[in-house]
Amino acid sequence: MAIQDIYPTALRLLGRPVLVVGGGPVAERRAKGLLDAGAKVTVVAPVATDNLRGLATSGLLTWEERDYRTSDLDGVWFVQTATGTAAVDTRVSADAEAQRVWCVNASDHEASAAWTPAVAVVDDVKIAINAGGDPRRAMALRNAVATALETGDLPLRRHRKPDAGGTTPVGSVALVGGGPGDSGLITVRGRRLLGQADVVVADRLGPRELLKELAPDVRVIEVGKTPGHHPVPQLEINRILVDEALKGNRVVRLKGGDPYVLGRGGEEAEFCRQNGVEVEVVSGVTSAISVPAAAGIPVTHRGLAKGFSVVTGHEELSEVPARPDHTVVLLMGVAQLRDSAAALAGSGLPLDTPVGIVENGYLPKQRVTIGTLGTIADQAEAVGVANPAVIVIGDVVRVSPFAPPHFKTADYSTITPNRPRVRSN
Repeated sequence: MAIQDIYPTALRLLGRPVLVVGGGPVAERRAKGLLDAGAKVTVVAPVATDNLRGLATSGLLTWEERDYRTSDLDGVWFVQTATGTAAVDTRVSADAEAQRVWCVNASDHEASAAWTPAVAVVDDVKIAINAGGDPRRAMALRNAVATALETGDLPLRRHRKPDAGGTTPVGSVALVGGGPGDSGLITVRGRRLLGQADVVVADRLGPRELLKELAPDVRVIEVGKTPGHHPVPQLEINRILVDEALKGNRVVRLKGGDPYVLGRGGEEAEFCRQNGVEVEVVSGVTSAISVPAAAGIPVTHRGLAKGFSVVTGHEELSEVPARPDHTVVLLMGVAQLRDSAAALAGSGLPLDTPVGIVENGYLPKQRVTIGTLGTIADQAEAVGVANPAVIVIGDVVRVSPFAPPHFKTADYSTITPNRPRVRSN
């Protein structure tokens, strides 16, 4: 049978009687699939697997503990043979043909009037693949397509809104952490939700390249902020998320880093819930950890630091331990770097404590500047350090491959950076 002889379709079997002839593992799988479709399943077989027996005992299907009879096809919409005996399967198939009942013959795919595809379900999409009667080939293709859908490489976005009885259905909001900017560092879940979005409310930071892959009719609303310049206030961002969801849209709030790490995601989630909008939070790779790693700087390291603090300005620095063995990560701290260094020095942190600044982490323009607490402000000013940048203060900076030789000791080993770029000190 050539593949051109196949007319793909989908059967709606809810509440309709179907027949499975056979009681082995194949019959069990087919019976479960038919039950999932809502069919009224009857299994005819002299013996059955324990699971089939259990389904029958619980009343989910009917098991006739005997051999097949032609009369078993009376009133049946669909039949699946799986006896493991070619002669019996052929007889069932012939009887079904005579009664014009669609039948899948598990013993002979060439003689079968219908084929059972390899099936996967992703979100509310059901994938069914036939591969010329080769079930392993069909399963391999099914798995590849399902993976592409799950990872967002194929579009899962709806083009018809769900029926809500004549009213506008309420959509949803997903707060997606996009990571530090490299499109490969968004989570699989985040990428998948982005592929389903009707509206994307985007920050200035995060995986901007992914916006170019959206369908032309996906609306992108820019709400990006820069230090000291917030063209779209936070309250307005909150309102946009809710308004778009109440129009029935799937909304993705694409944020840099992680929504709950100095990203105001908690405020956005709370506002959505207060206004009756379903919200999902998808954690992202926070720049507080990942950007230092791009320069080979771990925020903790055996023998150097057992803990770290993440802060956004020098006001909070009086509350963190002023020790080289406690890492301090400053986000959005370039403008206040000189004040922050002075505050830490005033709290007792030695002026020779190593400091690293990583600009544009994981991006082509990544740059690393390394100095000490006493020199870093002048260095940053001299080379023109600018946001986005992450500042790391503490002994962990010593293990960076970009650190000068006199920072090194024999007490620890260096690590390899993910994507080394330019060093200045």
